[in-house]
This record gives sequence, structure tokens and C-alpha cells, in this order.
Amino acid sequence: MRRYFLALLLTGLLWCNLATAQPLKTVVEKALAFSEQQSLLMARKYEHEAGVLPRSFEGGKNTVSDSRWWCSGFFPGSLWYLYENSKNPELLTFAKQYTDRVEREKYTTDNHDVGFMLYCSFGNGLRLTKEASYQKVLLTGAQSLATRYDPKVGLIRSWDHNKTIWQYPVIIDNIMNLELLLWASKQSGSEQLKKTALSHADKTMKHHFRPDFSSYHVVSYDRQTGLPHKKQTHQGYADDSAWSRGQAWGLYGYTYLYRETREKRYLEQAKHIASFLIHHPQMPENFIPYWDYNAPQKAGTPRDASAACIMASALIELGDFVNANTKKKYMEVVEKQIRTLASDEYTAKLGENGNFILMHSTGAFPFKSEIDAPLTYADYYYLEALSRLKKRL
Repeated sequence: MRRYFLALLLTGLLWCNLATAQPLKTVVEKALAFSEQQSLLMARKYEHEAGVLPRSFEGGKNTVSDSRWWCSGFFPGSLWYLYENSKNPELLTFAKQYTDRVEREKYTTDNHDVGFMLYCSFGNGLRLTKEASYQKVLLTGAQSLATRYDPKVGLIRSWDHNKTIWQYPVIIDNIMNLELLLWASKQSGSEQLKKTALSHADKTMKHHFRPDFSSYHVVSYDRQTGLPHKKQTHQGYADDSAWSRGQAWGLYGYTYLYRETREKRYLEQAKHIASFLIHHPQMPENFIPYWDYNAPQKAGTPRDASAACIMASALIELGDFVNANTKKKYMEVVEKQIRTLASDEYTAKLGENGNFILMHSTGAFPFKSEIDAPLTYADYYYLEALSRLKKRL
């Protein structure tokens, strides 16, 4: 009898919580409103510091970068998403100002991050303002990125360092930079840019992914044969582990590849990756993953909010391309992620956290860098997920 009444009490409490929970639309609107306040504080902080862009907040101090850091386009992109939401003219002014700080990267040919740098900043700026000069920057940047493609290997080289270990390293993150090439191909009519992007996508699908649709972080290719000679990790727990942000990059990448090409193989790949993530035995109930899905779980094992944000944004879009039942499952995951990220557990208080929006991301655990810290790209993909969700609610 006692157990019966306890069960009734717990059931009642559950239904009470569900009944009093704010509608998801309200959660999204409040999260965007807070993010605008917090991001304006960040923008004002560096308004008069030429070339400075936010990076993280560690040990009670902000860390910043110039445009050369791979994350340089994310804060400008965040400002564009916030401007799209509220049309606040101050946001527009800051979005233009911080976007301009990244322009010199249109000539960058020594790394693969040009897509992150330019498409998140100038790409969103062009989408919202139709500014012709932004288009020129993006087209130039796409050509710069394409110089890193070797037709013998069939992929865009990610890094130029550690040449004694890697002949031709390609990281899963690189899948994100193909969107710039596909956009530029449509704008310029260049079939070669499209062929470059799809060759990279196809060879990554063939060699980066395991039978369970988890991915390696780094695959290095033999420059003569074009075949892998090493499969490793750089930021994950082990060479054969599933580094959480890397898995999210793959999901996001093949989702937009399907959107841009309507090639069914990319849709199937994205669905398989989504299934791997959603049903992984070490995925927490709130779907904010640990920094690596195979890392030992113990007290204090860090989560990676950035991986959750990328995953949420991708699942929202992937839901547009699947049947109703699958979409419902994706959106249930997204709702848990967004409600968690928008809660006090993950959202900072106004003026705190170095003026970043979210807490509890993991940058590079093996290097003891940016652990349990805010990250500019976590905020960016969080805002993108909120923006996408708002349009669908």
C-alpha cells in the first residue's frame, strides 16, 4: 500500500512538472532575449579593441583571438542570428563591425577553416543584408579554400603540421567547410568547386566512418595512393573512440550536404549518424553528451555543450527531410537539449561567464584546454538551433 501511494505521489509530481513547464516556444523566445543582452555586453566590451574576437573564458579571465584563430567567425555569426531575431539596430552595427574583423581570411590558404571563418560571419551577413561586398569576400574565400584540394587524394587537406606523422591529414571537422564551396559553386557556376566538395564528402564517408557510423577524428592519406595510412584521434579519448563534437560535425555536415545536393546517400548517412548518437548507451538522458562517448564516466567527467548545440541544430534541419515519426523522435531529443541548455544549469547569468551565453563545453580535453568552459562556437550553434526552432514552432 505504501508503495502504491508513493507511486501515485511521484506520478502526480511528474504531471505537475509537465503541466507547469513553459511551452517550448516561450523557452526559445526567452533564451534569444537573454542571449541578445549577454552578447551585446560582449560586443561592447571589445568595441574599441581593433581585431579582437571572443574565444573563451577560463580561470576568471576572457581569452580572445584575432581573425587567424579558427573560431574567429563565430561571434560575428552569433550577432547576425540575434539581429535576425530582434532587428535591433545596435546588433546590426556590431555584426558588421565584427564581421569586418575577419575579412582578411578570404586569402587564407594554409588551413581548412576558411569555411568556419567566413561562412558563419559573411555568409549570414550576406543572407540578411544582400551586401554585394560580402559576396565577393565569400567567393574569394572559396577559391582560397579550394587550393588545399589535391585531386590525387580527392580531399581537402586539413592541417600542414606534424608532417613526420601525417602525410595528408583530414579531420572530420573539415566536412563543415564544404558548405562554402557548394554555395560558391552555385553563385559562380564553377562545377569544379562542386566536384571538390562532393569528392571530399564521399571519401570522408568511405574512410572516416566505422560500421556503427561513429567516425575517426583524423585520417591521414598516402599522397601517392590516395588511401588512408593512419586513423587516429587528436582531441578524443582514444584513436577508436567517438569524440562527441566530431560526431556532431559529421551529423551536421551530411545533413546540409543533402539539403544542398538532394543526393540520397548523404541523407542516409545523416540518419545513420543521428541514430548512433541518439541511441548511444553513454548518451545522458538530457542529450548533453560527455566530451567523448567512450571516455570513462565518473564524477566530474566533463560534458560538451558545444556538441549538443551542433547536434540540436542539425537534428532540427534533418527533421525536415524524414518521415513524421522520425521527425517526432528528433524533435523530442532537441526539446530536451534546448530546455537543458536554456536552464540555469547551462545558461550563465547576465554579465557573468565572460559574457558568453552557455557554460560547460569542452574544447580540447587531451591538451587540458578549455575544459568545462564557455566556447564561442557553442554559443553560435545554440543561437542557430534556437533560430531554426523558432521558425518551426
